[in-house]
Amino acid sequence: MSGNKAVKAEILDSKEVFKGKIIDVFHDTISLPDGRSALREVVKRGGASAVIPVDNDGNIIFVRQYRHPIMECALEIPAGIFEGDEDPFVCAERELEEETSLKAKDIKFLTKMHSAIGFCDEMIYIYLARELEQGKLNLDDDEFIQVERYSLNEAIKMIFDGRITDSKTMVAILAYKTLKEKEQ
Repeated sequence: MSGNKAVKAEILDSKEVFKGKIIDVFHDTISLPDGRSALREVVKRGGASAVIPVDNDGNIIFVRQYRHPIMECALEIPAGIFEGDEDPFVCAERELEEETSLKAKDIKFLTKMHSAIGFCDEMIYIYLARELEQGKLNLDDDEFIQVERYSLNEAIKMIFDGRITDSKTMVAILAYKTLKEKEQ
């Protein structure tokens, strides 16, 4: 351990340098503990919810969709950003049905996480959905999703062999595994 005390930086100046559809970017000038200042780039994204749906056979329901930043399709759990000041639980319910056409009679909060804490303020709330029933698919105009099902063991294997690389999905799978072990 270095012996340095953790300190909270003071924001000396903050300028919005980009305003986008789903992110805003700021240049923040902050004070350092030694009196100097430094520039930090901050992506403001707000909140999101993700949900790990588990069917009656114990399979996890995933969505596979194209993610442009990595220029390939990724296997993920259903997720999306809050609409306005939407409650995280409501967002999880909505995203589950919109992306998989499923509703859950039992939704339980698992954990929350920062998606990229070094430069982004996004907080993702992760829920477990069980007792699934048919709802209505309602994809966004620019979403093209394929629904896939895998066992918990298959999902864990896919994390460690690199087929699942999405951080919220990894956290959700491992949190669900831990919960399941506690319930047994």
